[in-house]
Amino acid sequence: MIRLLATLALFLLAASCKIAPDPIAFGTDACHFCHMTIVDRQHASQLVTGKGKAFKFDAVECMLYHLQDAPADSRALYLVSDFNQPGTLLEAENASYLISENLPSPMGAFLTAFASQPDGLEAQEQYGGTLYDWAGLQEHLKP
Repeated sequence: MIRLLATLALFLLAASCKIAPDPIAFGTDACHFCHMTIVDRQHASQLVTGKGKAFKFDAVECMLYHLQDAPADSRALYLVSDFNQPGTLLEAENASYLISENLPSPMGAFLTAFASQPDGLEAQEQYGGTLYDWAGLQEHLKP
């Protein structure tokens, strides 16, 4: 009996630490950084820690500003919404980012994520602005 309870406890512990995105309840969930309600499906983002805790943001810039103060070892998964497929989260490290004053974002950084560099280049042709990869974007938004 004790062995069964120990196995069950271990299973529950492992299941509770799953590193996976938590669906964003648009119109209900609040941004962890600025506390605004998350309504924009084209700009939302999410950080999942190594322990499986999900932090939701209404804009990519809110997640990046949060990362400046968060311990590096607490991060496991960075997700951003694909502008061309609203509500679809993709890995931030693989996305392409456009900063264009012709394409507003919820927090005013004019920052939008795209699933690929070709998608980002296509948007850049349409809206103008500067294209970044994940590392370049983090460097650009450093205080």
